[in-house]
Amino acid sequence: MRNPMLSDTRPHRHVIDGAPSVSFYPHDGKVELCPFPACLKSCLETMGEQAPYETIMGASGAAFRLLWNPNEWDGGNVDLLVMAEEPLEPHRRAFEAVGHSFAFMANAAYRQIPAVTKRFQQFASHDTLVAQIVASLYDRQRPVLALGVIGPPECSLVTGYDDAGEVLIGWSFFQDMPEFNPDGEREPSGYFRKRDWFADTAGIFVMGDKVEPPSQEEIDRKALAWALHVARTPKVHQRCNGFDAYTAWATALLRDADAFATNDLDRLFWLYAAHNDAMTMVAEGRWYASLFLANIARDAPRMAAPLLRAASCYAAEHDLMWKIWSMVGGAGFTATQVRNLANAEVRSRIAPLILQARDKDCEAADYIERALA
Repeated sequence: MRNPMLSDTRPHRHVIDGAPSVSFYPHDGKVELCPFPACLKSCLETMGEQAPYETIMGASGAAFRLLWNPNEWDGGNVDLLVMAEEPLEPHRRAFEAVGHSFAFMANAAYRQIPAVTKRFQQFASHDTLVAQIVASLYDRQRPVLALGVIGPPECSLVTGYDDAGEVLIGWSFFQDMPEFNPDGEREPSGYFRKRDWFADTAGIFVMGDKVEPPSQEEIDRKALAWALHVARTPKVHQRCNGFDAYTAWATALLRDADAFATNDLDRLFWLYAAHNDAMTMVAEGRWYASLFLANIARDAPRMAAPLLRAASCYAAEHDLMWKIWSMVGGAGFTATQVRNLANAEVRSRIAPLILQARDKDCEAADYIERALA
């Protein structure tokens, strides 16, 4: 049945070809693991614009984040929606930095993350979301950023629709994971095809028009001030944040020996996943933070010295995370890594490295503060 929100002048199928893929795995010689920045970068490139991944990571604050729920081993620590008191603050800052307005519409029926969705102000029905997606893709030739579609409410890139919007087409970090995408339907291009997407979609970002951006100096200073806020805020909702998150993470590894004393491999995988997410937030985030600060230092000589010292601290944090990975058998997500983390002696050697990373993060923040002085 034709969607009544779809104009008779629009085709039942429309696809924007050639959008760069997003993935948890290296592609084009790069590792870009944070879904929203990666999807925004791909969206802009599809529109003929450029924004480096490190710019989006830095401006959004994603490069500087670390969260840890002290009450449970939480797979949601890594989600950008939980890194600020206002869920869309990181996204708003990213859009501002790349010079675009945006509109966000939450799925009125999505209740998997009520603590987040209840804070959104604009809710939309299935037909309204379809109409907005079709208008962006067909009328304006702009991909849509969607939270979910496949997998958890992390960002995916919608590049097309079929069956008058009942099928969405695009890229998702989770499209090749059978546990999240059992049908695994694909376009010849590699894009996913997803029917019955509405229930799995928390909301959509519709790319607006170009706007007059602030001066580069203002953009940089706002990003640096936000980085300090992200790093130094001790708690966001129920999660420890910033420096306190490092302490809570290290404490959990040593405190929760009983949780690791199990032969239930699924449970051990869950514990490892929360730990691995924290390593990834620090390893990838601080690496791109170092590049982001180096770029600002290049263009702002007066801030260069302290920013380059901060960048060096962040690069050192990245290296510490790789030391931790080496202790569990290397980067990966296999039973080997999982069982190694369950070893109390291994965890006792990991915890001090996490605290060393915390100290480097504190040092980097002090240098950023000097740069802003």
